[in-house]
Amino acid sequence: MMLPAAAFLAAFVLWPLIRFVYDSFFEISPFAGGPRVFVGFANYLTAFASDAFQNAAVRTIAYTLIVVISEFILGLMVALLFTALGQRSAVFRTVFMYPLMIAPVVAGLLWRFLLIDNFGIVNELLYRAHILSSPDQIQWLSDPNIALLSVSFPDIWLTTSFITLILFAGLQNIPGEVIEAARIDGARYPRLLFSIIIPLLRPVIAVALIIRGIDAARAFDIILIQTDGGPQGSTTTLSLLIYRTMTRFGEPGLASAMGTVYLIVMLAVAITAIMLIWRPGSSPR
Repeated sequence: MMLPAAAFLAAFVLWPLIRFVYDSFFEISPFAGGPRVFVGFANYLTAFASDAFQNAAVRTIAYTLIVVISEFILGLMVALLFTALGQRSAVFRTVFMYPLMIAPVVAGLLWRFLLIDNFGIVNELLYRAHILSSPDQIQWLSDPNIALLSVSFPDIWLTTSFITLILFAGLQNIPGEVIEAARIDGARYPRLLFSIIIPLLRPVIAVALIIRGIDAARAFDIILIQTDGGPQGSTTTLSLLIYRTMTRFGEPGLASAMGTVYLIVMLAVAITAIMLIWRPGSSPR
């Protein structure tokens, strides 16, 4: 019964992945039917020596940390609030999930108009609230120092509800008698949260952070729509760099090498997160 699914994955996932890694060892002509020259690890050496690749890697790490940490903190707070409200939170949970239905491209366009310089709605509201001295005081998408933070807003807005949903489901599986016993022993809420609730949520937290971390690290369309990697390359992440290397600069072999390094690093990060957060085989004390 698993054979059709296995065949599908082999044809559309495994084989393209093998070809992708295989192409990283060649210098490939961008034209169909062009020559292929075996260069070994030359593409990898070129990638590691490239300032653009190094800078894009740093930006990708920074963007991922901003998005994942913000979503986890907000998602945990909302999940705890929904748990405290019980059945009364049903309507709020439904409304809170609405952003998940919005396409990333649409979210990118929406936030671009909200943050755009001179006449963005956010700056206008801050100006009318007398927080800013002029509507163009903050250049959200034009200032290289804050552009990476600005393009993370739609991602946080879109998928905080996803983290909330996972954590809320995990909170429902925490035995109530454990919490009650801790309260009888005099444990206050911060002690309950950090010594009981979060340790019991480790597997759920690991799954949520890994899924969102990988998804955030490969962010492409949201950033492309808002800034196209600018200004001054300050929002060019690895996904954008690989795409440009392939399509704009016409270097499929180098792009494959960058993508292969990207894949290996993401696998290593996922395994590390499982071992540090989930700690398979261990039980919270």
